[in-house]
Amino acid sequence: MKEENYRLIALAQSGDKSALENITLQNRGLIWSAVRKFSGRGVEADDLFQLGAIGLIKAVNKFDTSYNVEFSTYAVPMIIGEIRRFLRDDGMIKVSRSLKETAALAKSAAEKIYLQKGSDATVAEISEMINCSVSEVMLSLEATQPTESLYRTVHDGENTPILLIDKVYGNANDGEDKLIMSVTLRQAIENLSSKERQILLLRYYKEKTQSEVAKIMGVSQVQISRIEKKLLGTLRQNIG
Repeated sequence: MKEENYRLIALAQSGDKSALENITLQNRGLIWSAVRKFSGRGVEADDLFQLGAIGLIKAVNKFDTSYNVEFSTYAVPMIIGEIRRFLRDDGMIKVSRSLKETAALAKSAAEKIYLQKGSDATVAEISEMINCSVSEVMLSLEATQPTESLYRTVHDGENTPILLIDKVYGNANDGEDKLIMSVTLRQAIENLSSKERQILLLRYYKEKTQSEVAKIMGVSQVQISRIEKKLLGTLRQNIG
């Protein structure tokens, strides 16, 4: 199977459009799995699929068979990266200019009212000050709320906090969804330093405490804590 994929990729890289179409068809499921990861971001699924397909084509063009890895392992981060880049640059959720303006007025009014009476303003007070209906004020403030982070702590576990992403993906049964998550995480881990990977292994796979890890590595617990915080931030940034 790997050899056949390599053959098609070589043909596609040489300009064979039929081979490129074949690769795209074979990986439609992989692209759709990536698309589902970004559902609910205010962009049509078909548009996200087209972005994913662009990422797949880029993966085909840049893939080096000397890597000796499955093509999907290389393609998944590029598919996800293309979609994520669009969402980052274009904005995840579209909010009209009028809603943004109303929200800005409402927030300014709320601050003025707070300074005047020393307590939080009610929606009715804000609507009266900016001459907008209560429903308009509520809609504008809701629409401009920051998006929910997948890495928000939803429950403090015994050893480590349980994050929202654990709830979202913890019960995933789809094989391709699991592949995407595992490949993306593996790729992110590979980008860590050897020391960071060792700490990750000891802390989250062998379930050592920070003090135990510090003793094994011959450093202080404070250093382990600092490195662990940094590496977790790096992983969150790369797979979030």
